[in-house]
Amino acid sequence: MLGMAEPDQTEKNHKSPDGPPSCSSRTTKELQQNLKAVKKNDQPVKLLFEIPSTRIIEDVLSKYVVYEVVVMRSGSFDSRRVSVERRYSDFLRLHRDLLEDFQEELEDVVLPRKLLSGNFCPDAIGGRRLALQDYLADLYAARCVRRSPHFHRFLTLPEQRRAHGLLRAGCFILAVQQLQDVLEIEEKLLPWQNPTLTVPTLSALAVCYRDLKEPEKAFAAAQRALPPARRYALNRYRASLLELLVDVGYRLGGPVAQLQEELTLLRESGEVNSHSLKELVVHEFT
Repeated sequence: MLGMAEPDQTEKNHKSPDGPPSCSSRTTKELQQNLKAVKKNDQPVKLLFEIPSTRIIEDVLSKYVVYEVVVMRSGSFDSRRVSVERRYSDFLRLHRDLLEDFQEELEDVVLPRKLLSGNFCPDAIGGRRLALQDYLADLYAARCVRRSPHFHRFLTLPEQRRAHGLLRAGCFILAVQQLQDVLEIEEKLLPWQNPTLTVPTLSALAVCYRDLKEPEKAFAAAQRALPPARRYALNRYRASLLELLVDVGYRLGGPVAQLQEELTLLRESGEVNSHSLKELVVHEFT
């Protein structure tokens, strides 16, 4: 009796339209879907700077133009556009500071020249506005600038000083509003700046929230500040943050044993001072 012939390779690999997909086709499909998801979530993120408006400020002794600088992320959904106001003199100071460190790298980046007359003519202001917007884009294109502390100070230092002045005056609600704007800009800058950039701002927010009797928000802000302070050995902040977290966490009824143990070990090391977080914060940005 003749045996039944073995199906050839073509028949082995054939599947009916209603049958389940083969392992190879399923794997390929999954890989394609995964690659698509990765590409979607891995869009290049950079900052965009827009100067949409200006205004003229006139007081007893001076008259000048301020430019609204909007900072936005690209390549990802940016839920909040944050803006600051800067004078031409602020741009000039930034340019001079950067040239001291990166004169060769910035030889092709030109700051729009100061106008000797017609400063307040609408056409002149409009032209200067667009030129400064292009200038910021050219600056940001330089890697050295993106990583320079001069760049983040240009975008946040006046607001930090204003916020800390409000904090020292006990105007905590106004200080929180200003600090939230600063934090938003700092978080946009973080991919290129020092990882500890947000620690002072989050610490100031924690102090404000505690004095505003909002312990949950105080705890959350301090909890966000602790990891970079811990990782990069900012021990003066680390100990003060731990102290606040232990105190507020205990009042909230949360587990604080590990935080207390970390604080005790840090104090025993002799590497920290005894200042509270509020004492530390009020001396910043004076």
